[in-house]
Amino acid sequence: MKMAASNYSLKVNKLLLDPKFESYRLSLDPLPIYNIELDAAVAEVKLRDDQYTLDHMRAFGMYNYLHCDPWYEDSVYYIDQLGSILNLTVTLDTALGKPREVFRLPSEFNTYENRLCASLHFTSSTWVALSDGTGKLYLMRTSKRGESAHGKWEILFNQDLGEPFIIINSLCYVNCGSHSIEVLLLRIKKDELDVKGSGFCVSIEWLTITNISGQDEEKKYAISKRRVLQGKSVPHYAAIEPEGGGLMIASDKPFRFTQVDGKQVEETFEETMDVDEKRENYCTAQNPIYYWQQTAEDITITVRLPEGTTKEAIEFKLSMDSMHVGLRGYAPLLEGQLYALVDTEASAWIMKEDKSLEITLLKKNDGPMWRELVMGNQRGEFIMDPAQADMINEGLRHLTSEDLNANPEQSKPPCNAQELEECDIFPEDSSSLTRLDGSTLKATHVVNLGSHQYLFSVVVNPAEMPCFCLRHDVDALLWQPHGNQQDNMWEHIATFNALGYVQASKRDKKFSTCSPNYSYAALCECLRRVFIYRQPSPVSTVLYNRKEGRQVGQVAKQQVASLESNDTVLGFRATNERLFVLTSKNLFVIKVNTGN
Repeated sequence: MKMAASNYSLKVNKLLLDPKFESYRLSLDPLPIYNIELDAAVAEVKLRDDQYTLDHMRAFGMYNYLHCDPWYEDSVYYIDQLGSILNLTVTLDTALGKPREVFRLPSEFNTYENRLCASLHFTSSTWVALSDGTGKLYLMRTSKRGESAHGKWEILFNQDLGEPFIIINSLCYVNCGSHSIEVLLLRIKKDELDVKGSGFCVSIEWLTITNISGQDEEKKYAISKRRVLQGKSVPHYAAIEPEGGGLMIASDKPFRFTQVDGKQVEETFEETMDVDEKRENYCTAQNPIYYWQQTAEDITITVRLPEGTTKEAIEFKLSMDSMHVGLRGYAPLLEGQLYALVDTEASAWIMKEDKSLEITLLKKNDGPMWRELVMGNQRGEFIMDPAQADMINEGLRHLTSEDLNANPEQSKPPCNAQELEECDIFPEDSSSLTRLDGSTLKATHVVNLGSHQYLFSVVVNPAEMPCFCLRHDVDALLWQPHGNQQDNMWEHIATFNALGYVQASKRDKKFSTCSPNYSYAALCECLRRVFIYRQPSPVSTVLYNRKEGRQVGQVAKQQVASLESNDTVLGFRATNERLFVLTSKNLFVIKVNTGN
């Protein structure tokens, strides 16, 4: 399955970047840590011998057994081996009680041989989706969980859906007076046709469950739509848009719809392809859609145009940091944020005799060479001037050698690829972020993530889709999806300085997250250690940068917490004030910030 061509790019808010950020300063300020011993062990399910692939490890071996309720602050849940769903809600750290049982699974799920881990997802402030790991899905109305410690969880939907799954996303809404719940389920299945790969495929089932009897008989819920997507890698991120209009997936390999309500969609997929998609195939055939060259002063772009294109049909928009090139009535040929600023008044375009479009951009700052034309766009090809290539090769000659390191005493020893740090190496697969329309089953927006490594996802606002964090150079950038905003589909809302570099150096890292108010990010290793990276804050004492001699007004602190446990960490969640760490026998609460 080929990855769809990129037609969109993530627009970085440069006001949220700090080019002068230096480093984190280790702080020895004590972090209060509270330890709660659990009455029964967490319902951990270890991988079986037949679950040996990397996808099994990502989906089930690295599963986060701790669940944070985004509607009620400092409230976390987990499921124990007895089938109890237990809740801990913190109001006062020094008076922590035992987790209380809010619901018990009705089935004896421990007796099921091939079960997966039980999974839980908070659908709304009054609804919860639950799987026992055996293939059963429960939808429960919980009343407002934060108002009463004795609220009853009532099952309003219960159905066996076949093979075991985990729940990865859910939401609910009211449309035309009817209450609907959308749920995403993930499975890893054997693929008999895959003889060269792992022998498995990843299946995402998208269910729409609707109240079929109106408001008077709320207990009658049934599945009204079932859509199945298939891919070859576990998605880093998958979430449904509000009101179920579409689906967003970030993954190393592409996903496509294979079934709708039991009917195969493969045969009709090509027939329903519209004019825009056919044109997309023309543009992304064997040749790139555009070529570009650069000097120290300017950039020249040559864009291929379909036969019969007239000058009047061309759409061209240019600002200091972005560009749009397209044909009227069609999807853009080239669009997104430019690598650096340009002089709009000195830039121009012309249609050549061979029906190609030639664009000349004058760089705002002479000298620096651009690494790419449009951020994240892989649909073009850079052509280097032969004279430039010779100059670069000559300048790098001293870094190359036939031998590994023939003369280690020389002032400039050759580069050794084995000496590269792990954080400097990016995955071979070109991952993408895709928005799929729930009605047409087509990809409407595709972002080629390239070297922007996926880090973690977090719910910042429960009324919105979950945010995701990507590595951007050395930083980590937090993005908020907006399914209903076509021109602002993914918004850059926060930056964690140097976290992209820092997290890659943590070889034993298991979980990453951040607080909903972006005040800190946190990494957790498999055992014991938790690392906290705070946003820069003003300092009370006068500090100077030794190299530049300037006064430093803010400092970003790093803190390390060590847990008194030798058990593997099974869950990790962050709130604005606290970090929660779950092991098989203990729940640790780390006080990170003091509430206002």
